[in-house]
Amino acid sequence: MHRLSDLVVVSGFSGAGKSLAMNVFEDAGYFVVDNLPADMLRALAGLFTHEGSKVQRACVVSDLRAGTYFERLAAVLDELDGDGVANRVLFLEADEQTLLTRYKETRRRHPLARNGSVADGIRRERELLAPIRDRADTVIDTTGLSAGMLRRKVASEMLAPGEPGKLAVSFCSFGHKHGPPRDADLAFDVRFLPNPHYEADLRPLTGFDRRIIDYVGRDGRLREFYDRALPLLEYLLPQYVAEGKAHLVVAVGCTGGRHRSVVIAEDLGAHFRADGRYLVEVQHRDVDRLPSRA
Repeated sequence: MHRLSDLVVVSGFSGAGKSLAMNVFEDAGYFVVDNLPADMLRALAGLFTHEGSKVQRACVVSDLRAGTYFERLAAVLDELDGDGVANRVLFLEADEQTLLTRYKETRRRHPLARNGSVADGIRRERELLAPIRDRADTVIDTTGLSAGMLRRKVASEMLAPGEPGKLAVSFCSFGHKHGPPRDADLAFDVRFLPNPHYEADLRPLTGFDRRIIDYVGRDGRLREFYDRALPLLEYLLPQYVAEGKAHLVVAVGCTGGRHRSVVIAEDLGAHFRADGRYLVEVQHRDVDRLPSRA
């Protein structure tokens, strides 16, 4: 009896969001393998369909990181069809400017940019990926999509309604003087806490520094804030899960976005990451802005 009922092959452009897509399947209970050479895909599927295998759903990411091993992917997909292995191909792409921007932000090396030109690597990648894109069951253009939007789109396109998954929670620090975040679902204003900006020796530091953490918590109000905010969030997050929300942005704002809000966003992120029920990321919008003089 074949145990494997769904094999998803994720491929596409470097920088188009394959890792985020992979996380969606992993959170939904799929057995996930990243960067698998194409020739090993059929053997892996054979193991999953073998009597005694407990893997019913699997997701495999195969792309040009595998080098020449990737070239046989289209042929291997044909072989899986011939073997009667149920499979779907998800292809992720984005426009060239978006891919260039993402590589610039991450400073990663493009797998096909041997001479250092990311643009040349993207163009070469487009040629090599064309056969896989042509046979993909689902193509998602990630241009303009945030991480949360991409997670939701992959889930809606590829997972059955009601498929279990984790709520993605982003804790974002910001400075009120630089304007409010546009995508916040919840926001905490923590400008009531002691402000390190007015201490000349602390002003250049950020909320990652132990001295800032100690200063913000020196009078006990930070602990009182946590005593109230954590139970509130522990109540709210499961309610959003029950409502079907896929991504929640919790913003924490102080004056400049470098001290108090950074401390709290980091602490909230660590608390809910340890909880294990949520996909947690922490972002600091304004932490790198130079502090103004007092």
